[in-house]
Amino acid sequence: MGLLWPTVRLGDVLRLDLDRVSVDATAVYPMVGVLSFGRGLFDREPIEAGNTSYKHFCRLKAEHVVMSQLFGWEGALALSSPAYSGKYVSPQFPTFLCDEGRLDRCFLGFLMRRPAFWDELGTRTSGMGDRRRTLNPESLFTSEIPLPPIAEQRRIVGRIEELAAEIEAARRLRAEAVEEAAALTQKTVDALLATDKTPRKPLRELLSEPLMNGLSFPASRLGSGICFAKVGVVNTGEFDPREIKLVDVNLAPNSPYWLRKGDIVVSRGNSPEFVGRAALYRGEPAQCAMPDLLIRVRLDAKRADSRFVSAFFHSSEARDYIASQISGTSSTMPKISQPKLEALPVPVIPLPEQCRIMAELDALQAEMATLQTAQAETAAELDALLPSILDRAFKGEL
Repeated sequence: MGLLWPTVRLGDVLRLDLDRVSVDATAVYPMVGVLSFGRGLFDREPIEAGNTSYKHFCRLKAEHVVMSQLFGWEGALALSSPAYSGKYVSPQFPTFLCDEGRLDRCFLGFLMRRPAFWDELGTRTSGMGDRRRTLNPESLFTSEIPLPPIAEQRRIVGRIEELAAEIEAARRLRAEAVEEAAALTQKTVDALLATDKTPRKPLRELLSEPLMNGLSFPASRLGSGICFAKVGVVNTGEFDPREIKLVDVNLAPNSPYWLRKGDIVVSRGNSPEFVGRAALYRGEPAQCAMPDLLIRVRLDAKRADSRFVSAFFHSSEARDYIASQISGTSSTMPKISQPKLEALPVPVIPLPEQCRIMAELDALQAEMATLQTAQAETAAELDALLPSILDRAFKGEL
């Protein structure tokens, strides 16, 4: 049992190992950082042309243990690997080697992923306030860890890796199920919204008013005032009331920039995957205006159901059309113009049929929402499993 394991100071089984390299202004240095909360190493932007105030960097070895002095207390410790060997860290990231005869580095790697370990390190930091706390190597060395025999350490590592692989497999299967359901949902949406036998009309023939861009205003006006939709309000396909900003602008009650319940807003400028995304404004928030990167679509209710047309914007047919009409280069924002949007071919279906289709889509989307909720709950349960396994492992219960 873990209660019988001796404890040792990390300084007895871990030593500082700094492979210092003087900075050469003509060289390029691939840099590495450490993510907090036990999430490992990551590649940072390379440093070149002497664009640094540091006089030296430290070169990583595959066998290193790496710590962030600034954020080690919140789990910014990680094991290096062959993928990071030969890359560099700044002097703010001391590197260590394990005494391989006494401490299995993978055993230490799992121990460093425990919140209880971070909490204990937090008691050894210096400085005031979370963003000023630092953990130096000497303080790390004073931390005590349980240390079973090396053979037992390796057995525990093997068991944790086995269970972690099972957790990852379960997570992958659940994600694949959701992806397959989403793909099936998209096929069903396409089949309901657009069949080859259905005639098309350009969007302009279904409008009650011309398309209109939103209002442009300087960034200095942000911070207070009236509600404006952000361009990201349409990204999910549903009008997201969280994507709202306050703008210090006066709009008359009859201003055309106010949205009306039933309006469709379309992104005219964004990254390519979001250009042409649409959402139906259902009246929340009660008063909301739109910025100039959104286009308002106001339909003739006798010709088209706004819910149907909003849903059609997310069909494969509409997305393919919009993708073919986007203008812009790598140095400018991709956009779609009003004339091109007005020409979007929309299926012409009797209004009662549009309502019937929307009832089917509502039921389908409700099923998808239930599946996504179950996925989120399962993901949370899976996320909680590894910390629980680690806790048991270091109590000697695994």
